[in-house]
Amino acid sequence: MPQEILFPARNSFTLAPCTDAPLAPDEIRGRTLCTLVSQGTELGWANGDDFPIRPGYAAVFRVDEVGPAVTGVRPGALRFAMGPHRSVQTHAAALTLPLPDGMAPETAVIARLMGVSMTTLMTTRARPGDPVIVTGAGPVGFLAAHLFRIGGYRVTVVDPDPGRRAMAEQSGLADVRAAMPLDDAELPGKVALIVECSGHEGAVRDGCRMLRRDGEAVLIGVPWRKLTDISAHDLLDVVFNGLITLRSGWEWQLPLLGRDFRWEELLAGYNNAPHSIFGGFERALRWLAEGRIPLDGLVRVRTPDDPAALYADIAARRIAEPFIVLDWSGVEG
Repeated sequence: MPQEILFPARNSFTLAPCTDAPLAPDEIRGRTLCTLVSQGTELGWANGDDFPIRPGYAAVFRVDEVGPAVTGVRPGALRFAMGPHRSVQTHAAALTLPLPDGMAPETAVIARLMGVSMTTLMTTRARPGDPVIVTGAGPVGFLAAHLFRIGGYRVTVVDPDPGRRAMAEQSGLADVRAAMPLDDAELPGKVALIVECSGHEGAVRDGCRMLRRDGEAVLIGVPWRKLTDISAHDLLDVVFNGLITLRSGWEWQLPLLGRDFRWEELLAGYNNAPHSIFGGFERALRWLAEGRIPLDGLVRVRTPDDPAALYADIAARRIAEPFIVLDWSGVEG
């Protein structure tokens, strides 16, 4: 019988049996090879109020079954999906992607976290060559910094944690700071974009002070709790007088799938979607396959057999690596 990680109640974690529904015509199904843990999000869910929760962020699986309406996918293929922590994956084939040839599954699942900031990369008004500051060098911020570096931006990373700064520097990010460089001779008033990945209101305010007129601050980090006594006025004053655009970094502002113009629908308005969530994932997988995101020594592989111990280690920050991947190969399906 398939197994899944389940949060049955607040801060309760277990591996439990689960069942599969009959395969729909447009779906594919197969054994899970690995899944990706989104540490902050999953701990946030575990501290919530709505249970049970079946967590998970991304999965790679080997296709065993293919629905009769599916074309272009064969048994044995490896596919990426936004899948839960579960020993068997079932997804609409259109909402999966093939792995590039030779890519390790534990590398491919990182594409999901790249997608969090990929939306900002695809929607920002900042242009390659512009200075960009990424605040927070956790898993999402680390990947955001590399995405903007790949895109040709001048990237500065700010994080007070020395361990995170060391990882960022060792990965090839050239400008890594412990605090916002408000007294720098070059950056203040010239930064085009703040990519805020820490969820800290102080980082938002200080980041906005770095922006040029008509600059942009995008809030990707979740403000799980209040961390300072900064007033709303402290931020609003900077935003108003700096002509700053302050917006959510909500990754779902793009459609899941892109589409070309549909001429018969033009009377309903502009109807194409040149950018999409899965377009971002496809780009992320390609950049990972090209080795453009340095991951050596940054991925911890665990098994899902003891979820309570796993999430206790995450909460206590006993796992140094920023990316945690669960290996499901030893779990009966």
